Order: sequence, then C-alpha cells, then structure tokens
Amino acid sequence: MIERTDLIEQMKAYNPGLDAGMIERAYDFAKEKHGDQTRASGEPYYTHPVEVAAILADMRLDTATIVTAILHDTLEDTDATFNDLKKEFSEEVATLVNGVSKLTRIESQTVEGKQAENFRKLVLAMSEDIRVLLVKLADRLHNMRTLHHFNKPEKRRRIARETIEIYAPLAERIGLHKVKEELEDLAFGHLNPEARESITNRLSFLRKEGNTIVKTIITSLTDVLKDAGIEAEVTGREKTRYSIWRKMQRKNVSFEQLSDIMAFRVVVDTMDQCYHVLGVIHSHFPTVPGRFKDYISTPKPNGYRSIHTTVIGPENQRIEIQIRTRQMHEEADLGVAAHWAYKEGQKKGDIKDIKQFRWMRELLDIIEQEAKPEEFLENTKMELFQDQVYVFSPKGDLIELPSGATPIDFAYAVHSAVGDKCVGSKINGRIAPLNSKLSNGDQVEIITAKNQTPSPTWERFVVTGKARSHIRRYIRQQQRGEYVILGKAMLEKVFHQEGYQYTDKAVAGVVSQFRMDEVDDIFAGIGSGNIVAREVFKAIFPGHKSEIPKKPTDAEVQPNIPSGGKRDEGKPLPIKGLIAGMAMHFARCCHPLPGDRIVGIVTTGKGVTIHTIDCDTLENFADTPERWLDVSWDEGPDSPEAHVGRLDVVISNEPGALGTLSTVIGRNGGNITNLKITSRSLDFWDMLIDVYVTDTKHLNNIIAALRATPQIATVDRARGR
Repeated sequence: MIERTDLIEQMKAYNPGLDAGMIERAYDFAKEKHGDQTRASGEPYYTHPVEVAAILADMRLDTATIVTAILHDTLEDTDATFNDLKKEFSEEVATLVNGVSKLTRIESQTVEGKQAENFRKLVLAMSEDIRVLLVKLADRLHNMRTLHHFNKPEKRRRIARETIEIYAPLAERIGLHKVKEELEDLAFGHLNPEARESITNRLSFLRKEGNTIVKTIITSLTDVLKDAGIEAEVTGREKTRYSIWRKMQRKNVSFEQLSDIMAFRVVVDTMDQCYHVLGVIHSHFPTVPGRFKDYISTPKPNGYRSIHTTVIGPENQRIEIQIRTRQMHEEADLGVAAHWAYKEGQKKGDIKDIKQFRWMRELLDIIEQEAKPEEFLENTKMELFQDQVYVFSPKGDLIELPSGATPIDFAYAVHSAVGDKCVGSKINGRIAPLNSKLSNGDQVEIITAKNQTPSPTWERFVVTGKARSHIRRYIRQQQRGEYVILGKAMLEKVFHQEGYQYTDKAVAGVVSQFRMDEVDDIFAGIGSGNIVAREVFKAIFPGHKSEIPKKPTDAEVQPNIPSGGKRDEGKPLPIKGLIAGMAMHFARCCHPLPGDRIVGIVTTGKGVTIHTIDCDTLENFADTPERWLDVSWDEGPDSPEAHVGRLDVVISNEPGALGTLSTVIGRNGGNITNLKITSRSLDFWDMLIDVYVTDTKHLNNIIAALRATPQIATVDRARGR
C-alpha cells in the first residue's frame, strides 16, 4: 500500500517544483470522504485511488491528472459534490473528476446494456479531455491487479472480458503499450488460465535453453552496427503471453512452430540513423519477404513510430527487429500520455480535444447513428479490436482500416455521405466488386451516384463499425416508413370490415394504452406484426362485438385488375419502393410471378409475404382475415425485371440431355439460378429447377418449349416445393 509521502517523492523525482500541498489535500479529502468503505481485499477504499495516482505518476503526468486520480471515485461513491471539488481544488480538477465518474445511474434490464451505456458515457467524456481516459485506464489496471480478490468466478470473467475487448484496445489506440500489454496479460489469466500457465512454462524453458542464443544475437547485431560506425543500444524482449496465444490462434500453429517469440530493439539518437541501421542490417542478413513496415514515414494513428523488419539473423534464427530513436521509444511506451508528461522548463502539450484523432471522430459518429447502446458497443469493438490495413485515396491521403475492409468501409471512412451514395469502386485503377477485400498499399476510388442509397446486403460484408451503424440506421428508417404504410392500411381495412369510418383521431386516443409515443408507432407495430390490428380496433371500440371471422373469398382478395366496372373494395396497398427482404418478400412455397393472382400476408417480423391466390399455405391464415392484404403487381419502373419461377422436371438419363435442357431454357430467355436433383433412377432423373423469368407468360413459354423437347419426359410449374 503506497503512502502519501511515497507518492509525493515519486512525483518530485520528475517535477521538482511540485505543489505537494495540493496532493496532501487531495489525499486527506479522499480518505475522509471514503471513510470506512473497504475493497474486496479488505483494505480501506481510499488506498485504491492512491494506487491509481501512482500508476499515472509512473507516466510522469501533470499534477491535475494525479489529483483527479486520487479523487476519481468521490463523486460516484461519496457525498462529495462538483462544487466541493471546484472550491477545494480547481474547476479543471472538478471537471476531470466529473468526466471519469458515472454521472447518472443507468437503468437497464440487462448487464450488457448497462456496460454499453457506461462505455458510451466514457467515450463522450474522453472526447472532451484525453486525461479522462488516462485516469480510467489506470483505474482499470489497478482493478485488474486486484481482481483475484473477487470470490465469484463469473464476475471475474465478465470484468476480464470487458477489459480485453474494450480497455486494452483503447490503451493501444492512444499508444499506452505497457498498459495495454499488462491489461491483456491480467485478463488472459482469468479468461484462460490453463493456456497462460502453459505458455509461461514454455517461455521459462525457452529462457534456459535459448539464453545463450539471445546474447549471441545481441552481440552480433551490436558488432555489425559498430563496424558501420553506428552507436546503438540493442536489447531483446519476449513477446507477451497473450500476443503469443493470439498468434497461435490466428495462424493455427503450435508454440513450437512460432519463430518470433523474441523481438530485438535497436535504439539510436536520430531519425537518419534509423534508416542507416536498416540499410546495414538488410545488407548483412537475408530479409523475410512481407515482414517490413515503416511506421516512421507513415506513423500509426496513435502516433507510434518505428521501423519493423524481420531477417534471418545470427545462428540462422528468424528475428524481428524494431528500429527507433530514443524519443520514439519514450512515446511508444507513453503514447499520447507523453504530451501530458511533466518536462522541466517546458509547457505541457495541450491535446484536450481528442477529436483530432480520426478513430475518436468515428466512435462519436457511431454514437449518433446507433439506436441501442448494445449496438454501439458491438460496433465500437469492431472499430477498436482489429488488425489494420493501410490504403490510399486518389489524392494520396492515407486511410487506416481494419483487416478485411472493403470499398464500402473505405467510402464511409472518407465521409458518411460518400458511403451512402456509393455505387461502385476502383482498386488500383480497375473496377472491383464492392465486397472486395482491400490490401496494404491499395489505391481506392469510390464511384457515387446522387440517387443511390445504402443496400441492406452491404451489412453482410462490411467490417467497420461506422459503415455498419450507417447502414443499419438507413434500414431502420426505410423499414419503419414501409411498416407505417402497411399498418395504417391494415387498420383501415378492419374499420371497413366492422362498418366504421377510419380516423387518425380515433387511433390517437389509444396511443398511451399501447405504451407508444405517437400514432405512427401504432401503425409501425401493426405493419411489423408486433401488434394485432384487431386488438387496436377493440381498444378503440371496447363495446363492439365482432362477427366470427371467416376466410376471405376470392372476390375479397381479388387483385386490382383493370376492368370496366368500379371495384367496391379499397385500392391495392402501395408497396412500391419496399426494400427487398425487409418489408416484403415472395413466398418460397409458391414462387409468385407477375401475371399470377396474388395476396399479401403480414408476417411477424418480416413485413408482407406475397403468395399466389391458390397457394395451399393460405389455409393457415383462414382465421386471421385482418392479415390478408389486397395487393397487385406494380409494373412500373421500380418493379424488378426478373423473378424466380420453379419447375418440376423429369428428364431422360441419357448423354446430352442436361445440356439440351439448359439450351432450350437459354434460347427462350430464361436463366437457370439453381438446379436440384431430387430423385435418380436408371432411366429418368427428377429435378427442381429455378429459372429467372419476367412473368407467368414467360415461364409458360419455357414450359411449352421444354415439353416439345424429346429428352424431357414431363415438366410442370412446381407448387409448394
């Protein structure tokens, strides 16, 4: 347990002009406010914030940050107020503590929702001042160091999982590599203790067996550089147990197959010497292709700078070498915290506005797009916890994306408006599919169109949280609009069936009864199948007695076919512009085609399912007439050009028969999309064939042509298969 005098001495070592009185006041304030509170270990609670302050003092941080660390739990866990902190210390300290604290109690039905909402708050708070995140990471680090004091294994695992998925990637993003590695290692010990112990034992054995080899490599590298007139500090370090485990999982290899357990670091004085060292090493040792990265000319987004290369070095060992200056080495350990480190005679760097970092701007953008905290948390993990690929815009701007990113991810990284209007892409000057995976160094150009909108299918292959959040938002908006139209039409139909005139005012009177905010919410609930239209009607007219529902007749569901007479029924529902697969889809039991008489059935969670009027499946909906919709084919410019027609074919088992079948279909303008052989015999094969056609007339022409073919025994339109 660290005492106040130890903390003050620790700070005075790098800040001789320290205001020790402010540290002592903060220590006394925290001790008094936390009073008799204790931790799971049984220690007084105030010892925790002091330990957090000591972690930040190791980073040589400014006095305001250290005081914030000592006080960081006072607003949340004691009766201290913002004004108390402002009066006793300063507005800067009070604001920082307020940013770290949980400002309100988040009510959520699930633990995941509460974690997600708290993390959303953390992102918003740290976007105003990066020191909020520094304190939060130090707080999490000390909590992880003492996590073993919790008795419940499931609680330890939950906290460890949250640490490894959120806080470790955040530490990496701002360059706190030491903190990131320790967080990962501690979490690894709780999530997979057997694997961690196994790697620990193997590393211990490797140290004994390979200690001589490591010394030989360091000596050899030092001598080679000395002969070239370069004075450098050469060291070797083991990779962390968690990074070794991840590599074993990612490459699906055993520990023995890993050849880069050790990494060697060359530290010099100037940037010119870094490249000189690189040239000397490459001229003396064979390089490993694809294992060179220059983060000096192209730094990582968190400011990390270094040259990485892998060579076949002394003792014929494959070794990874990192080359950097002393300043780069310091920044590699402290990252963005180095800007707040105390430097005698110098003013500390002012980087309060972390929004200058692209990744932070994208996290804030995801907050704006996501409706649910859980979705924000999911997309944030995607944004943080992935390996990176670096690509270029046509203007030469460097864009960092997660591994596996596509042109759609690139488009949204450039600007959300570019992503929304994307219709195509060029990779290195060539037209490429939108689901192509980008590689390091690719030049990507996005082709846009004014009338383009995001496609729901994009969500299947995008990997960035920003792209996914924008696509989901668009789908939600479009889906809701269609559900509102459908729901209103369904309710109007119930009113008409029961002999009442429909008015919006009548529905507005029961909005609160269904715990909705507005009338459109009622319509959307009916359209999506989550609310039954007849239940809304009963709520509006509780005394009305409905007749026993009967199955609609053909006349009641007759589509709006032009005729000389005027129809008594209402107009067909406006289904033009529905998103395919979201608010409307075609039934697979009957495969309706333009020209068929059709009916729409509202299906829970799927919107409208279109069936042919003679589909056997409709028997299942005979008792729910309010779900039957009067629809007809829209042959306007927005209607699809091709539909799937399913054929039941029996073909002779003879050479060339299958080729003849496909030729006949092709000559008649059809395109086979799927073929399934359902039965085989010595003389005949039964098969189901899906063919793209424009309407029933087109399908009937193909059927007639097939029936005239000698190799085809029988052919019919498949029903219910």
